[in-house]
Amino acid sequence: MAEKLLAGAGMDGKDTAQQVIKLLDQMPGGFFVYRADGNEEILYANIAMLRIFGCDDFDEFRALTGGTFQGMVHPDDLEEVEKSIFEQIAQSQFDLDYVEYRVVRKDGAVRWLEDHGHFIRSVSLGEIFYVFVADATEKIEQQREERAALQLDNDRKLRCIAEYHRESSRRRELIEGLSIDYESIFYADLDTDSIHAYRLSRQAGELFVNDPPSRDYSGFVQEYIERWVHPEDRGLITDTLNPAGIRQRLAGHPLLHVNYRLLRGLRTEYLQLRIVGVGGGQGSQVVIGARSVDEEIRSALEQKEFLADALSQARSAVAAKNAFLSNMSHDMRTPLNAIKGFTELAKRSTDEPGRLGRYLEMIEVSSGQLLRLISNVLEIARIESGGELVAQEPCSLGEIAGKVRTALFPQIASKNLVMAVDASGLHHPMVYGDAHKLEEILFHLCSNAVKYTGPGGHVWVRVLELEVPVPGLGCYQLVVEDDGIGISRGFLGHIFEFFARENNTTISGVHGTGLGLPIMKSLVEMMNGTIDVESEPGKGSRFTVTLPLRPKGDAQREKPPVRTVEKPYHRKRKLLVVDDNELNLEIAVELLQETGFEVESARDGSVAVERLRRAAPGEFALVLMDIQMPVMDGCSAAREIRALDDPAIASIPIIALSANAFEEDKRMAIESGMNLHLAKPLDIDTLLEQIDRLT
Repeated sequence: MAEKLLAGAGMDGKDTAQQVIKLLDQMPGGFFVYRADGNEEILYANIAMLRIFGCDDFDEFRALTGGTFQGMVHPDDLEEVEKSIFEQIAQSQFDLDYVEYRVVRKDGAVRWLEDHGHFIRSVSLGEIFYVFVADATEKIEQQREERAALQLDNDRKLRCIAEYHRESSRRRELIEGLSIDYESIFYADLDTDSIHAYRLSRQAGELFVNDPPSRDYSGFVQEYIERWVHPEDRGLITDTLNPAGIRQRLAGHPLLHVNYRLLRGLRTEYLQLRIVGVGGGQGSQVVIGARSVDEEIRSALEQKEFLADALSQARSAVAAKNAFLSNMSHDMRTPLNAIKGFTELAKRSTDEPGRLGRYLEMIEVSSGQLLRLISNVLEIARIESGGELVAQEPCSLGEIAGKVRTALFPQIASKNLVMAVDASGLHHPMVYGDAHKLEEILFHLCSNAVKYTGPGGHVWVRVLELEVPVPGLGCYQLVVEDDGIGISRGFLGHIFEFFARENNTTISGVHGTGLGLPIMKSLVEMMNGTIDVESEPGKGSRFTVTLPLRPKGDAQREKPPVRTVEKPYHRKRKLLVVDDNELNLEIAVELLQETGFEVESARDGSVAVERLRRAAPGEFALVLMDIQMPVMDGCSAAREIRALDDPAIASIPIIALSANAFEEDKRMAIESGMNLHLAKPLDIDTLLEQIDRLT
């Protein structure tokens, strides 16, 4: 490894490399090199480094530390050490970084090391650190003891100084301290009924005529209260400034304070009066200060109001979440109960094919309901975590509207609804956008319209292109209108809130979680769009989504789709199915074999790559690849397959079959070299269609 390291540094000659290695091993101080990425693998350590750890050879050192820098550093020091190293590197790319940390020797002893390292990038080795270390245990422990002793001594001296300062200048500190924040400061002698002003506000200044300002205490208090104190607080301030009351209160406490309101013209302001006893603690000589606490009190009042609102919102959120969980419980148990019940009936009807087929069909419908429910909940988590990405690819708005109508046709037919789709308002049907999210937005709108429209009702879907004066930009609207039950005015402001729904599932008889519209609104906002709602109970609703989309190409109508004759699936062709889950593997193999394919399986990506490497030309027609697997995941395996020497095998079609169904998961699969991403649970008809297309 050391020779490889030196070769990567440009030392090509074997003799030169050995000489340098010998030189490094004879260094009196420790020296090692490790990678800056991954688990920070240690590439080389000299003999002095091994001695520091009490190891006889590099194998012992690697067993002790795991062969990584992270395993070498004491776990209590690792986070701070790595943070310090990268901060120092960021500040200077030329200087050595310096850190101190503890290590644990082979004999269990804990030692301190001084670490001088440097970060470099090597073409062959990548990003690495080379580091010089020395055992500094005695030095560091002595420094720490000296610093602790010095700190104790400093603390003792500071306490002495502070105590002396308090005892020798208490009166001056009180007056100067008050003068920082207070608009008015007075020294009052209650025995002589006198008051002297050191600082005066405008209002208080009008009550003094002498220079320096002084006067009788009782007259000043009475005049100040009558002229400036709010009528509701005059009794409070009169009691507070009463000489007998001051002496009594200061006898038990060196400080008293009270908040009151002052009249400044038409405005009321909050002030605080603080009284401190001075002159021997008899309560006859006092310092009185008045400061504005208007901002503090008003902020406290606002905070109190805010907390009250927050508490109300939190209670509402808890109530909404509890209602959601109640609906979720019902909506999950309904299809689960159907699946369990029809499964039991199917077991008892194996000799009645007609009845068995109906039961299996109901199981399939119920599992679809459960899958949609789980997908919606996961979509919420994905959106709230900020993990959703918006694609920019050519797509047809008219085709998307047609797909949505087709997907909802069974519900439309079962309720005898009329759904009209009008895309005649499109001048540029092809746009750049996220086809999946556009379809999901329109599906949620149309699904809700179908769901909340009674039998024999109508749903109108219009796709419009608005005029935009800027060339190259487009503004499109998706309008979905129905003559269904409508939405109450009180609930209109809550329809896009997660966990909120106007009617309980069991009361309204409409199945759903109330998640479709919040998800749809989040998707619209991700695409910089807006959504408007108009509704009236008993007459229906109209949702209008407005999106900025870039039109593609010239203003042309879409060409009608070319009819093609579907070719039969390539039966008796051999497929390679890769999945680490035994149950998933068995399901896929059984389904594919029943349709006529020959199937071979592999339990992880590395096995699949090796099998294809040994495969005869044309032996396999296609690979079905799971994403998350031990040893080698599906994306890594796809990249390995694309890099195989045989171009025929390297270009074999690969379909990702994964439970990771979000947009970024699909993008990651395609970028790794796969041809297609299909989400689990497996839809055999869709899978066969895609196998047919790719082979």
